[in-house]
Amino acid sequence: MSNIILPHDHGQSIEKELEQMPSPDDFQVVADIFRLLGDRNRVRIFWLLCHCEECVLNLSSMVGMSSPAVSHHLKQLRASRLIVSRREGKEVYYRAADTETAQFLHHAIEQTVKITCPTR
Repeated sequence: MSNIILPHDHGQSIEKELEQMPSPDDFQVVADIFRLLGDRNRVRIFWLLCHCEECVLNLSSMVGMSSPAVSHHLKQLRASRLIVSRREGKEVYYRAADTETAQFLHHAIEQTVKITCPTR
């Protein structure tokens, strides 16, 4: 990006900032996460998993959806590394990943809709 010559000079000296601009691939990661969270059911499931570790059946009951539908959303959240899973016998339990991205999104969800975390 350092070789960009702008056709108009508006006195902003943006060229130095352009040298530091992330690659299009870096922005694609952000766009993918926002696209993923464009579904209210996935957002609800993610928010729940920020507060508890649960199996598909219990999550299905919590959000009023079928188990296959919840499983579909979990697969997408897991592929994006926003949630993690662990197996205990035949049961698989899901929870939010312990990452800065997951924590940031959890906080953003709560700030956006002005909700408060339940106490543990």
